[in-house]
Amino acid sequence: MSDVRPVIGFIGVGLMGHGMAKNLVTKGYPLVVMGHRKREPVEHLKSLGAREASSARELAMACDIVHLCVTGSPQVEALMRGPDGLLAGADPAKRAGTIIIDCSTSNPVSTLALAAEAQARGVHFVDAPLSRTPKEAEAGTLDTMVGAAPEVFARIEPVLRCWAGQVVHLGPVSLGHKMKLINNFVAMGYAALYSEAMAIARKAGLSIEQFHAVIGSGRMRSPFYDTFMQWSLNHDENAHRFTISNAHKDMRYLASMAGELGAVNPIQADVKNLFAAMEAAGQGERFVPMLADFVAGINALPPANG
Repeated sequence: MSDVRPVIGFIGVGLMGHGMAKNLVTKGYPLVVMGHRKREPVEHLKSLGAREASSARELAMACDIVHLCVTGSPQVEALMRGPDGLLAGADPAKRAGTIIIDCSTSNPVSTLALAAEAQARGVHFVDAPLSRTPKEAEAGTLDTMVGAAPEVFARIEPVLRCWAGQVVHLGPVSLGHKMKLINNFVAMGYAALYSEAMAIARKAGLSIEQFHAVIGSGRMRSPFYDTFMQWSLNHDENAHRFTISNAHKDMRYLASMAGELGAVNPIQADVKNLFAAMEAAGQGERFVPMLADFVAGINALPPANG
C-alpha cells in the first residue's frame, strides 16, 4: 500500500473552514486552498505549508479530494459548474476518482443533481455537513454526518477524522444534508423556545439569572443551551457564531424538503418565520443567540443585557 497521502483542496476557509483546513495541513496532508475574501486565513494556511489556487478549476486539477465549506447550494453549484468550476478541472484521465466533499449546509435536491453530474464526469460527490462551532473546528472536534457510497466513505474517513471528533456515515449521497437540516431544525427550535421563554419569564418578573438558575442546572440543559445563553448572560458574542441569515436559509431548505416529502411541519414553519422576521428587520448578520433580543423587543422589553 502506498504511503503517499492524497492532495486535499479546500474552498471556503471562513469561520468553520479555516480550522478544518488548519487541521488537515498540520496533520500532514498536502493542502491547496482557493482565495477567500478575507486574506488573513489564507495567508495563515500558506504559512503552514498550503498552496493557493486562483480558481476552482485550477484547484481541482491539483487535488484528489476537495472540501467545500460555503454558505449553501447556490455557492456550491457555482463552484461546481461552468468553465472555471471544479467539474471542468477534475480530469479522470489525470486523477481517477476525484472526490468532492460538500461540508456546507445545502439543499438535498441540489446535492442529488450535482452528484449525478459529477458521476457522469467520473467524479464522486459526497455530502458531509458539520455540527458544532468554530471553536471545535479549530480543535478538530467537529461532528459530521456523511452521505457517500461505502467505498468512497472508506477513502475519505481518515481525512474527515483530521477535523471531526465524531463521524457518522448515514448511507447514500444526500442523507448527510437531509440529517443536517433536521439537526438544525432541532437547534433553531431550541433557540426560538429559549428566546420566547426568557421573554415570558421577564414579563412575569423573573430575571435571566433566575431563569438560568433553574433551566441551566436541570434536565433541560444541553451544550447548545450553554453556548446560546452566553449572549444573554454575559454579552459574549463569540460563544455561538452562527448568523440569523444562515439559520433562516437552513429553515427554508428544510421547509422545501418537508414540502417535497408531503410532511406536516407546523412547528418548523413558525421557527422559520421567526428567523425570517429578524432577517427582514435588517438583523441577518447578528448571531443566533441574539434572537433573544429580537423576541424581547417584540414583547416591548429591552435586551436582556442592555
